Amino acid sequence: MCGRFVLTLPQDAIARLFDARPVNDLPDVPNYNICPTNPVHFIRTGPDGRQIASLRWGFLPHWYKSPTDGPLLINARAETIAEKPAFREACRQRRGLIVASGFYEWTKDAEDNRLPWYFRRSDGAPIAFAAVWQSWGRDEARQETCAIVTTAANMKLEGLHHRMPLILEPEDWALWLGEQGKGAARLMVPGKEHVLEFFRVGTKVNSNRAEGPDLIEPLEDEDELG
Repeated sequence: MCGRFVLTLPQDAIARLFDARPVNDLPDVPNYNICPTNPVHFIRTGPDGRQIASLRWGFLPHWYKSPTDGPLLINARAETIAEKPAFREACRQRRGLIVASGFYEWTKDAEDNRLPWYFRRSDGAPIAFAAVWQSWGRDEARQETCAIVTTAANMKLEGLHHRMPLILEPEDWALWLGEQGKGAARLMVPGKEHVLEFFRVGTKVNSNRAEGPDLIEPLEDEDELG
């Protein structure tokens, strides 16, 4: 699962990395606490090449009569995305990438306190989450929405959580985006063991209003590092 994430990469660096151009007003960066319903940096392929667009994180199926007409769909399971009515057409026609620097996950202690962990690529590179998008509503209410694709956690992460975002390597971006024909289904497998590292961070991030770079500072206790 992925319920909160971080993006610190500057706008121009995102454009260069993904060879994409902005098509609307993008969210401010850095942001150390991106939450569901927030706008996110979304990469997709348009008629004139790759685009960076601001999309609402929280996929709205076309049959929703309002944004609160059903559950908030922030994640889509890779195992069932091609079958679920909410996602199956988007999986075939509207795939994209959500840009991140890292993401959070939580465990609980014996007293049921939520303990946050921060995950990032071990090579320091930005993260590209596999994602799908949906245009919802009409006229002034029209908005573009998205969900992150998740898969079963790899062996390194499964002790903390049974799910993880589907993270794509640069050589796979074009295939997922549909620029290299079909075959994206083969990408929906647990991530490579070496891709991510993780460590405990302070409980300040338990609040969705928290902000600032201190949210991703590791705790000093080395025994809690991943």
